[in-house]
Amino acid sequence: MTDRLPGDRRASAAPAPRPGRLRRLAAALRAGLYRSLADDDERAAYWVRHVRYGVLLTEIAAWSAVGYVLLTDTPGRNNPVILGLAAAVILTVPGLLLLPLHAMMRDSRGPSLFYAWSIATTVVVIIATRLDGGAASPLDGLLFITLTYMAVAYSPYGVVAMGTVMTAGYLLFVELPDVSTSGLFFLSILASITLICAMASANSWAAYDRQVLLIRTQETLAATDPLTGIPNRRAFLDRVTSAVDDAAWGHHTVVCLVDLDGFKAVNDAGGHAAGDALLKAVGIALGGAVRETDTVARLGGDEFAVLADTSVTLSGEMLAERLCAAVAQVGGAHGVTASVGVAEVEPGDDVEDLMHRADAAMYRAKTAGGNRATSLA
Repeated sequence: MTDRLPGDRRASAAPAPRPGRLRRLAAALRAGLYRSLADDDERAAYWVRHVRYGVLLTEIAAWSAVGYVLLTDTPGRNNPVILGLAAAVILTVPGLLLLPLHAMMRDSRGPSLFYAWSIATTVVVIIATRLDGGAASPLDGLLFITLTYMAVAYSPYGVVAMGTVMTAGYLLFVELPDVSTSGLFFLSILASITLICAMASANSWAAYDRQVLLIRTQETLAATDPLTGIPNRRAFLDRVTSAVDDAAWGHHTVVCLVDLDGFKAVNDAGGHAAGDALLKAVGIALGGAVRETDTVARLGGDEFAVLADTSVTLSGEMLAERLCAAVAQVGGAHGVTASVGVAEVEPGDDVEDLMHRADAAMYRAKTAGGNRATSLA
């Protein structure tokens, strides 16, 4: 008998794998296998076209198999099972076009469709190959067509997964128990094509990711004021358009145009650097005076705009007074205040007319001496 002293770790067992690692691995595999195919209508349309091409390719392959079975002197000549499988493919595959493909490509149903399609094709090809003499049959070449199609449709994880299913299925149901040299050669080629297709898939998805990042970066830059980093006129008008649409459903919003009083004197006294610094400070101050869901934009020069939700506890006039106070706080040292014009967003508003109402209210505040808010009835 051996006594263990406290702290003696000689008999300690190796730590068991933490369940968290397995969950993370499973999550990573799922993310790789079920990567989103489309985030917008254009990308979804691309995958719908891909399905159509796949249906056409499958029909051609099935009719070619029928011709092979009927016209060549092989072990599978006139085999009713092979002909029945080909007929089933010819009749059923076009039914894929009846599915809601455009919607399916935007969620997990898209990858699931392609996986099920590839597995079904693999099963049909392996059965036909086995009935036609095994490794000596040219029908197994249809697996290469499926692999090539997969290289475009699947993520690298999916290509490897389906290539592994094909290779294992061929080995188990065509080659075993008597493995032939030609069969081993075919398996090695199948595995090699799987790796090549996985690399092609990885390059394709990487190029797509770079393209999406570039487009999103360009869209962000196009909608952002380069000096203050807040939305520009274009982005603001887009959001006002959406607010007009929402007004039809009872959503209450207001447009406030904010024009700085005395800003020219800042440029004259301190140069454009001082003016730019003040414009940045005003943008930050206006952002702090509204909620995160509201929009603060720079329309150009020393003119800003705010699109904000209103309620019983926060009217457009109250918000405008808050905006005046925010500008006065950061511009007071330079003698800069703000004239604010307020216009309520009404259902059916024309965006140009809405902005004109806010602009007219702002000029009324400015002609009244500035540092105040005015709204038009």
